[in-house]
Amino acid sequence: MSKNALFIILLAIVSCADCKSQDLLLNPGNAAFTKTAPPIFKVLLETTKGDITLEVNRSWSPNGADRFYNLVRNGYYDNTAFFRVRTGTWAQFGIAADPKVAQAWRNKTIPDDPGKQSNTRGMVTYAFKDPNGRTTQVFINLRDNSMPLDTQNFVPFAKVIKGMDVAGALYAQYGENSGGGIRAGHQDSLFTGGNSYLKRNFPLLDYIKRAQIIAN
Repeated sequence: MSKNALFIILLAIVSCADCKSQDLLLNPGNAAFTKTAPPIFKVLLETTKGDITLEVNRSWSPNGADRFYNLVRNGYYDNTAFFRVRTGTWAQFGIAADPKVAQAWRNKTIPDDPGKQSNTRGMVTYAFKDPNGRTTQVFINLRDNSMPLDTQNFVPFAKVIKGMDVAGALYAQYGENSGGGIRAGHQDSLFTGGNSYLKRNFPLLDYIKRAQIIAN
C-alpha cells in the first residue's frame, strides 16, 4: 500500500470519528451525557495561550460536576472561545464552536446545587440567568468575586490548580462586546454564527484547543 493511500485511509478514519462525535453532541439526551463524575477529577484545557489545569470536586456541586465531566469527555469544549474576558475579573467560555451544537445545548439546564465554596480567585463556576438555569457556560474567577456572586448562588464546582498566569493572560480587550454574559441578552450571534462569527468580528480572542480529562 502506498503512503498516499494509507494517509487517505487514516484521514477517513479520523473524519468518521469526528462525525460520530459531532452527531453525539447534537443529541444532548444521549445516555453518554448522564454518567456520574468521579469524586475528584482533573481537566486539562489546552489553550492558545498555554495550559490551564482544573480540579473538579463533585462534593462542591454534584450536578455541575457531572455536566462538566460529560461535556469534556465528549468533546464539547474543544475549539471553544474565551468570548467574555474582563481583565482581572473573570474569563468565560462554554458556547460550542459549531452553532448547531451550541443551539442544541442552549436550553439544556441542570438543577441548582447549594453553594459550598466561595467565588475566590481561581474558582470555576457556571454562568446562568435564572434559577435552575445552568447549561454549558462557565467562568474562571480571576480575582476574589465572592461579593456579590456568592449571595447570587453562583456555585463553584472546580478550581484552577495550574495555569492561573495563563488565565490572566487571555485576551481581554473586547470585554463585554464579544458576547457578554447570559443576563445581558447579547449572545444570539454566538449561538447562530459560532466560531465563524467570532473569528470574523473578534479575531484576537483566545480559544480552548482541546479539553480533556487527565489522570490524577
